[in-house]
Amino acid sequence: MNLRRPNANEATQTSNRSRDVSPSSGICTRCVDGCRGNCEVFKATFRGREVIYPGPFGEITAGGDKDYPVDYSHLNVQGYALGAKGLPEGVEGNPDNTLFTMVDTETEFGYQNKVRMKLPIFTGALGSTEIARKNWEHFAVGAAISGISIVCGENVCGIDPALELNDKGKVVKAPDMERRVELYRRYHEGYGDILVQLNVEDTRLGVAEYVIEKLGVETIELKWGQGAKCIGGEIKVDSLDRALELQRRGYLVTPDPSDPAVQAAYRATAIKHFERHSRLGFIDEESFYAEVERLRALGAKRVTLKTGAYPMRELAMAIKWASNAKIDLLTIDGAPGGTGMSPWRMMEEWGVPTFYLQCMTNQLVERLRAKGAYVPDIAIAGGFSTEDHVFKVLALGAPHTKAVCMGRALMIPGFVGKNIGKWLEEKDLPRTVSEFGSTKEEIFVSYEVLKAKYGNEVENLPLGAIGIYTFADKIKVGLQQLMSGSRNMRLSTISQADLMALTREAAEISGIPYVMDAYRQEAFDIIDA
Repeated sequence: MNLRRPNANEATQTSNRSRDVSPSSGICTRCVDGCRGNCEVFKATFRGREVIYPGPFGEITAGGDKDYPVDYSHLNVQGYALGAKGLPEGVEGNPDNTLFTMVDTETEFGYQNKVRMKLPIFTGALGSTEIARKNWEHFAVGAAISGISIVCGENVCGIDPALELNDKGKVVKAPDMERRVELYRRYHEGYGDILVQLNVEDTRLGVAEYVIEKLGVETIELKWGQGAKCIGGEIKVDSLDRALELQRRGYLVTPDPSDPAVQAAYRATAIKHFERHSRLGFIDEESFYAEVERLRALGAKRVTLKTGAYPMRELAMAIKWASNAKIDLLTIDGAPGGTGMSPWRMMEEWGVPTFYLQCMTNQLVERLRAKGAYVPDIAIAGGFSTEDHVFKVLALGAPHTKAVCMGRALMIPGFVGKNIGKWLEEKDLPRTVSEFGSTKEEIFVSYEVLKAKYGNEVENLPLGAIGIYTFADKIKVGLQQLMSGSRNMRLSTISQADLMALTREAAEISGIPYVMDAYRQEAFDIIDA
């Protein structure tokens, strides 16, 4: 069985002519001379490298759709008819003190300077892609009023058109980064934090020095990789002058904008975009420790690490080095992930899928714990969007997994809320929205709640932010219900015992009991008593 169909996908705006397709190649069973398209081979014949990437850039986010043999749907949540965990000491559970609305969903991460969050979720890295830049106001304010963290991703300073550098090539002013930090802080109320990510280029530009010393950022995230790709961060630009500017700043830009033939192709409109790529990072244990200490000496209260869907060897390095360096949070991002721009085939075909990666993490962490070593707080990322995902990830990774990093799932409410505002202005609400009303007060169920809290200031909240808050509330209530049904009144009491595996393979990979084995001996003891 082929786990996905190659050579045609909505992400690359391609499709097969025939309904019968070779499973391995994805080419139509009967490929006809004279076919008018539009599979990837057809489109790549004249658009070439453009077909590598999902598109159109700046208008979409893409997520891999490979159907892995085992994923989190192979786990189910256990529900119980007795008991209650997480109540105050000495308090017995009863029908009145275990209402799901009483469940505490707060979490925290950090070694010494901890960050509290109202929910165990936070955004993926929203960096230099156009989709992140133009929607940042909605994302940042939404995260702040929801009491969760937001990650400002790589290359934000490096691509800023208004970037100012000193004579040593270091950042002295980056208006877009200033805007991003200020928007989050405007509504920040003590829950969550803004994490600024560093890659190779960011480090060379002195981004950490700038955001810590000039902007007061307290948390820096070192980046080893992400689940969506095993190559550096990428964006597209549609201006030759902009491409040349980024090339002068030291970025790899393809096709080479300084090549006269490429410039001629651009003028002929054959080339419509240039790609800006980041360099690959190379990890080294002593250099890693030195960089962590350097960031702390600069004034960073917290240093976190994000790593991608690498094999178990690199995963072990991340865990062990994070332990030795007392890293505040280790985010582990599995394949296939989602992105504003990644090579589509890479997104589909590289890396360890999230379920397997978390199970590997558990095995390594337990060996570390057995040595009595510090286990860093861990977040898992890679394809999550619902409250049951959150519960399963926390339970599978208990007690060390403290949060779920969500990419597209926390971006989409920002898009939707923003667009509802636009449709309201244009008096062009789609029926999917207008069935609930024709004003923002009628459409957003959380609007009056926010109005009661913020008063007239609610009018200044971007509707995308209200969308994120409303979505986060759905996650919270759904999570509370799952936790109440599994008799967990606090996140810290969730455990692997609250899960069952629906397939033997999932049980073998995860160590979670197969559904027919879970609580089996307890059941026999009851019958035999």
